[in-house]
Amino acid sequence: MLLPDHSLSPDEIAQLTEQDWQNRLTADEYYVLRQKGTERPFTGLYTDVFETGVYRCKGCNTKLFDSDSKYHSGCGWPSFDKTINDTVLTETLDLSHGMRRIEVTCSNCGGHLGHVFPDGPRETTGMRYCINSIAIDFEPN
Repeated sequence: MLLPDHSLSPDEIAQLTEQDWQNRLTADEYYVLRQKGTERPFTGLYTDVFETGVYRCKGCNTKLFDSDSKYHSGCGWPSFDKTINDTVLTETLDLSHGMRRIEVTCSNCGGHLGHVFPDGPRETTGMRYCINSIAIDFEPN
């Protein structure tokens, strides 16, 4: 069952096994979304896309970002200065790889999306949500 915004329901997600996720996603999508991987910079499909629309979680189809929050940061991954609302992402301290970062995951399915940094545009939120292209889908308006 899809929710009104076409995302999987929490009950459906709770029933998915790791094998189900592997069957639903490509190997690269699974690596990023379920194993917290990162795609190489400047290789993602949406890095340089600036059309009008909505970006959704590849794992469950939850709306995450409006295109009006996307900007070119030069970091090599799609960057956004704010989410659609305050509940769509979960932030967690990430101390992996000898770094101190804030990981962002989809609040609905738990899929790893990327990280958030406080070095975004000062004239808006000052935040940079650095998101793996492979973890999201774009729905043009």
